[in-house]
Amino acid sequence: MSSSSPRREGIAHSAVATGMGDDGSTGLLYGGRISKDDVRAEACGTIDEAVVCLAMARAEVGELAGRGALTGPLADLGETLLRLQRDLFVAGAEVATNPDAWDRQRDGETRVDETMLSGLEEMLDSAEKAVEMPREFIVPGATRLSAALELARVVVRRAERRVITLDRDDLIPGAWLAPYLNRLADLLWVLARLAEQAEGSDPMPSRTAASRHPR
Repeated sequence: MSSSSPRREGIAHSAVATGMGDDGSTGLLYGGRISKDDVRAEACGTIDEAVVCLAMARAEVGELAGRGALTGPLADLGETLLRLQRDLFVAGAEVATNPDAWDRQRDGETRVDETMLSGLEEMLDSAEKAVEMPREFIVPGATRLSAALELARVVVRRAERRVITLDRDDLIPGAWLAPYLNRLADLLWVLARLAEQAEGSDPMPSRTAASRHPR
């Protein structure tokens, strides 16, 4: 930590700021502190980013619902996204727990379990049955909702990479977090395609017609 950081007794009149992180550290669940650039802090922050990206997608769902455009396969998407956000809080708690307190974690509350993964796979199977799969890579952005889902997807992939790094160093207590994030990113990709098709927008292929059919 920087020795030049000023030391203060506290932050007056703030219900949020404590000043404890001014030295570049952040707290773990059940005690202990780590540097804010620790891989665990980076993983937690990335999972938090994914939650917010899903919030953007859920807000778009709300806009569609307000216009009466939330029909068919998109009818339950808002509830699905809220469930995924809540699941990611469980994922974040698993990463943020002090290793000395791993025995205090509870499946489905502060640690991702197999049931959560199975539920995600059921959602993925259902979404795949409702969508026509493209035959090539897709350029995101056909609709606002699909773009928000794609943004969430790539952030989840980054979270997955951070978790794999932690798992390599035996800093992930459970067996299901990395598979969960992997499957979640897959689901978000399919949901983005579902959003495009439900809104009547054609996905944009990554190659032009000319490059797909060279002379």
